[in-house]
Amino acid sequence: MTTHTLTEEVARRLRWSTFMGVLTAAIGVVMILYPFATAAASTVFLGAALLVAAAVQVAYTFTSRTAGDFFLKLLLAVVYGIGGIALAFFPLAGVVTLTAVLGAMLVAEAILETALAFALPAAMGRGWLLLGALFSLVLGLLVLFQWPNSSVWAIGTLLGTAVLVNGTTRAALSSSVRRDLRAARPTPTTA
Repeated sequence: MTTHTLTEEVARRLRWSTFMGVLTAAIGVVMILYPFATAAASTVFLGAALLVAAAVQVAYTFTSRTAGDFFLKLLLAVVYGIGGIALAFFPLAGVVTLTAVLGAMLVAEAILETALAFALPAAMGRGWLLLGALFSLVLGLLVLFQWPNSSVWAIGTLLGTAVLVNGTTRAALSSSVRRDLRAARPTPTTA
């Protein structure tokens, strides 16, 4: 494969990557605009994943060597199954529950990040960790203090924002590489 052919192949793939980044960002915007639908769909998906995990766990119970091991594995399958059914078939209640868990997780993350920040020397990025901890704490408290009303916006908005940022980053990175690739192409010399 010649250098020119390789460069053209890379450029073609980068155009596709840029398009996928823009499409992903657009999906993120739609998720932000419809946060409750996003949260409900995510809850149903998580429930379905737990049901699959329950089925796999049931199959795994038959690898047990003792009755105690068998029943512990079976109990875990039942827990996965109950959680999966609850989330997949009762998504509204699932969204409310997951929102509370999300808020508590963000507050716990803030506490742990703060402890980690003070375990580091000041010059090792303590300020960035504390900034991240503060952001997590504010967001977690915002979710918890408005709970259960925050169920309408929290999960969908956060997921949508993550998808939007991911798509935007991908499109920007692909565009940057394409620009650098164009700048690095050899120009034909005139004779």
